[in-house]
Amino acid sequence: MIISCPACSTRYVVPDSAIPADGRTVRCAKCRHSWFQESAPLDLAEMPAPEPDGPPAEPPPSDTANAVPDDTSPFGEAERVGMDRPPFDQGDAPEAETPAGDDVPSHFDHEPPFRRRRNSLRLLTYAGVVFAAVAAGLIVAVSYFGLPDWVPVNRPTFGAAQDDLQLDFPAERQERRQLPNGSEFFGASGTITNTGSTAQDVPPILIVLRDGRDRIVYSWEVYPPKRTLAPGETMAVNEGVTDVPRSARVAEIGWKPE
Repeated sequence: MIISCPACSTRYVVPDSAIPADGRTVRCAKCRHSWFQESAPLDLAEMPAPEPDGPPAEPPPSDTANAVPDDTSPFGEAERVGMDRPPFDQGDAPEAETPAGDDVPSHFDHEPPFRRRRNSLRLLTYAGVVFAAVAAGLIVAVSYFGLPDWVPVNRPTFGAAQDDLQLDFPAERQERRQLPNGSEFFGASGTITNTGSTAQDVPPILIVLRDGRDRIVYSWEVYPPKRTLAPGETMAVNEGVTDVPRSARVAEIGWKPE
């Protein structure tokens, strides 16, 4: 039988046995279009007639010499189709679809649309922009707020020295004793002198107590009685605290870091 693709009109010559009586789904080898092909209709004219009850009648004489080839034969039709369309090989035959109930995946099923490939260069560019934005935000935050206390970096215990302000807290004027109630008392006395030729603002003082292993066990800030010293002026500072740790052994005094 001859079948034709409804999409591109390509025709194929296939055996009658290739299309069952209930039809089947085929696909065009040229344009990949699928359609349901029904079986060839039964030619009732070629069905054998019932045999008569009497003796068979003799067939009329025929002139075999003048016999003309039957143009309706499958071979003659195939030759005419070949003249209309270019010849094709076995690989151009239409392909049968896999039955719907078969568990084996079919190569003729509907395929999803083409999925675009990811652009690696674009992803890297986006990642670089995000990283630069986060890094810039961290730099601004650290510059404005400083490093948080949990960051494991070495920080200076005291602030930078003041060129025109001199601290003088001698060790003999530091006192450590136990009060009658059993608490520990620590006191320190000293002076701050402006050695410059202009008035100076006096920053806060930091007193740090360390134990025998040089670990800081206690610290507190001291605000001077006067916030500004005139040139050559000296200011006395006397400070004391209670409930200091018993492990404190050494006292250090300097400017509070900014």
